[in-house]
Amino acid sequence: MNFHRLITRLGFAAAAVIPLLTSAGAPPAPADAVQRVLDKVTHVVILYAENRSFDHLYGLFPGANGITQATPDTSRQVDRDGTILPFLPPVWKSDGTPDLNYPTNLPNQPFRIDQPPVNLPLTTATRDLVHRFYQNQEQINGGKLNRYAAVSDAGGLVMGYYDGSVLPLWKLAQQYTLADNFFMGAFGGSLLNHFWLICACPPTFANAPKSLIEPLDANGHLRRRSTSPASALNGPPQYLSSGSVTPDGYAVNTLQPPYQPSGIPPAGTGEATLADPALNPLPPQEQKTIGDTLSAKNVSWVWYAGSWTAAVVDGMQPPARPRQIINHPDGGAPNFQPHHQPFNYFKRFAPGTPDRADHLQDATAFLAAIESGTLPQVAFYKPQGNWNEHPGYTDVLSGDQHLAQIAEKILASPQGKTTVILITYDENGGFWDHVAPPKIDRWGPGTRVPTLIVSPLVKKRNIDHTLLDTTSILKLITRKFDLEPLPGVRKEVGDLTSTLDPAALDPAPPPH
Repeated sequence: MNFHRLITRLGFAAAAVIPLLTSAGAPPAPADAVQRVLDKVTHVVILYAENRSFDHLYGLFPGANGITQATPDTSRQVDRDGTILPFLPPVWKSDGTPDLNYPTNLPNQPFRIDQPPVNLPLTTATRDLVHRFYQNQEQINGGKLNRYAAVSDAGGLVMGYYDGSVLPLWKLAQQYTLADNFFMGAFGGSLLNHFWLICACPPTFANAPKSLIEPLDANGHLRRRSTSPASALNGPPQYLSSGSVTPDGYAVNTLQPPYQPSGIPPAGTGEATLADPALNPLPPQEQKTIGDTLSAKNVSWVWYAGSWTAAVVDGMQPPARPRQIINHPDGGAPNFQPHHQPFNYFKRFAPGTPDRADHLQDATAFLAAIESGTLPQVAFYKPQGNWNEHPGYTDVLSGDQHLAQIAEKILASPQGKTTVILITYDENGGFWDHVAPPKIDRWGPGTRVPTLIVSPLVKKRNIDHTLLDTTSILKLITRKFDLEPLPGVRKEVGDLTSTLDPAALDPAPPPH
């Protein structure tokens, strides 16, 4: 009986005590063997969660580059004048007052959210934290990683992390491959990073209204108000503007789609499928996406979204009628987030087009395709808001359980044996991480995020240290299906084939 079959027979509990393998220092598999494994892959599925850094969830993962490998130089936070903080700032509530659920004067170092003195479990949502383009760059501070607390609107919460070992996805990471050197594609938040997932490109907004343009100082940082507290200990920073567009016309923070479902309702007298143009949605985009290159090669693909069908109907309601699905974090409501739907920003996928009907579908169709063994060759899945793990409006555990269930369904499906499942996060959500991202270009990469690669065809009980980022997903899809490369994909990062397992190949036939 081989090793992996023994692990499977023993089950989770026994597997948990067997040391993890690691790619560090191991010789790479022969290129022809890797290609033969890739040739066996028939489907690639991307499950895209929200707003958690690697250390925040996987900092205690055995064998990974986690919290225990952080040094004071990478964890100790400095004040706005560059001096070392005597302790972490308070955790600020959204109104700028201290949150009494967190002790004041926490030591200037990472702290556990889920143990005393804080003791908030993974089932409790924290507040949201600022996660925007220029703030993320300032927090990284050229790789020093020491201005997360000073720049955040949530103060010391940026240094909080969990013991993620109780999470179902952690269990899958123990079985398959965890990538501990994977960075979010672009600095900042969800809109830009969702674009990076599908086109490795920033959205454009030529001639944007002045109110949307970010005012910068001589250092390229956001300009602060004269009333902004000088010390992080006295309050979060205050900025002159909360715009979303760079001075040269790129949208780097959240703007709403031009098509419904959008956070902007239709005009009262206009087309119900469109967002009111007077309220400045992002203009329809025309850059080349991975969808374009897949369709050009007749490779089947779909972007599935939780509550998509209901959100389309909800978005077309008259502006005076309150919405029930879109941006509505009320109890168990789906809380659909329109800016998490990148293809809905593109002219090719406008309402009424065949491409929209073919490629933008509801999560119910995703689940049905899994059950029936009819998944497209490439599938993206975006959970609805209450299952996406985003701080502020949901907790970690509910979304983690949801994605783990989806992954298990795929593995058990008719297509599971030849499907590669990639589970990752769009960005860090404002949480600190101790590994500095590589300096590649103007857009990123940003902070490190957790990424799991799950499949019978990937290495088991493995930690992969290859330099990767969100564009690595595009590189894998492009290589697998022999597509035209997208120009923004970074040559400096890997294509995830380092996680494929030559041991998954069928044994060579005996010689004649």
